[in-house]
Amino acid sequence: MTESAPAPSFELLPGGAESPVLLHVPHSARTIPSEVRAGIVLGDAELERELDDITDAHTAELAERAAALAGVTPWRFVNRLSRLVVDPERFPDEREEMLAVGMGAVYTRTTHRAELRPADTDPRPLVERYFRPYARAMTRAVTDRLAATGRAVIIDVHSYPSEPLPYELHAAGPRPPVCLGTDGFHTPPELTRAAREAFAGCGGTGLDSPFAGTYVPLELYGRDARVGALMVEIRRDTYMAEPGGPSGPGLGRLASALAALVDAL
Repeated sequence: MTESAPAPSFELLPGGAESPVLLHVPHSARTIPSEVRAGIVLGDAELERELDDITDAHTAELAERAAALAGVTPWRFVNRLSRLVVDPERFPDEREEMLAVGMGAVYTRTTHRAELRPADTDPRPLVERYFRPYARAMTRAVTDRLAATGRAVIIDVHSYPSEPLPYELHAAGPRPPVCLGTDGFHTPPELTRAAREAFAGCGGTGLDSPFAGTYVPLELYGRDARVGALMVEIRRDTYMAEPGGPSGPGLGRLASALAALVDAL
């Protein structure tokens, strides 16, 4: 979906003053500003198909429903632009392993490894315009929770396809209904345990396969143990028609499970 008028890049939706929980939804949107669309080489139909594959459809709605069900409303930080603009969860430099498949902070390849942008595209304008403001705002959101409650818990809300896509670097492992991505520093055992219990009725959970790790702002990553983090990757066939179709009744069940996790924190 191309947008000609300026669109907000992200939105922080307030929760309860006493809540340490921040639901982070980075990949749910399909909106691409027209000036960014001009640098993408795909035709309109091809781009729509790529958006079907790359977008974590309905995850913003999932977080919204969970927030409404939770006993104490969590905060929500939602990306309002497609990850084809920039991916706010990538490193903006050579530390990013996804550069190997053209999917660093600014993608040059699609999920099927076709050309998205010319390989010699300079990523810096998009990084400065979209990536860095997002990172600064997310850092503020987390530090505000630390100041208000003495801790912060980032729950990263994602989805993934039931069948591997060609861009995946670690596609050989299990693809459970709910994959929990963890970090050795920021994911304490009690957070993993709470997530396993909350999602027990959603078909089963697994750890770090097919996607591993968590999102923590770089200024805090590996430095502040008061920041907990967990990635929740939901297999799409459990709640929607793949690749980019409508949601089904599974979304409500998952929202209740996510709310239960929020309440446990």
